[in-house]
Amino acid sequence: MRLLTVAVAATCIVAAVASPFAWNAQRPMSMEVGEGKDIKVPVTLAVMSRCPDAAVCEAVFDKVVDRTVDKIDFSLSYIGQLNSTESRYGVTCMHGEEECAGNVQQLCVAKHRPRLKEWWAFVSCQNYNGRQRIGSESVARECARVAGADWEKDGLKECADGKEGVQLLRESVKHSKTSGWLLSCTIVIQGRKVCVHDGRWKECEGGHDPQDFVAQIEDAYRRLNAAP
Repeated sequence: MRLLTVAVAATCIVAAVASPFAWNAQRPMSMEVGEGKDIKVPVTLAVMSRCPDAAVCEAVFDKVVDRTVDKIDFSLSYIGQLNSTESRYGVTCMHGEEECAGNVQQLCVAKHRPRLKEWWAFVSCQNYNGRQRIGSESVARECARVAGADWEKDGLKECADGKEGVQLLRESVKHSKTSGWLLSCTIVIQGRKVCVHDGRWKECEGGHDPQDFVAQIEDAYRRLNAAP
């Protein structure tokens, strides 16, 4: 079925059916972490950089990241449609080309400044400046400075303005589609969709407050690193 972009109120959605993954919110039995083990928990937010639902999720995860930074392999995956008729990015973004630009800026910073605290500071700074300004190069330059980077000298501008950024965006959009992540914002922990914000919180069996996501991450970390 050909995907159509549909905007309903504050909803940010591509297509009509979400991924079928469900999260078992039951807490595991106590486990000891194996000596020397440090396997990170993969955590992904599937988002659109200018989507109001993404802003809600990312505000919650500001607090989650602070408490789990050493236990997670954290990433953003962007939702859009591959479209060869879009001359600049080859992608259609629901909130316009400026959103595509914001997605690319965030991807470039995450690639070239891969320390979580650095690239997440960049994303948080963009959100602080208001979603209607995400994608602006002047905001990106300032937020790079806030994150401890230089927009020009660290190769961020070259990435965002060039083929590298386009490729990063196309790969990310393809990954979201293949994974079945169609709603911004979808929260995925260890490959399982655990919660969605789509105008309101939905499908959040384990809760949707920061402490709920922290608890789920800590449970997953214990499982991954349990002593034999």
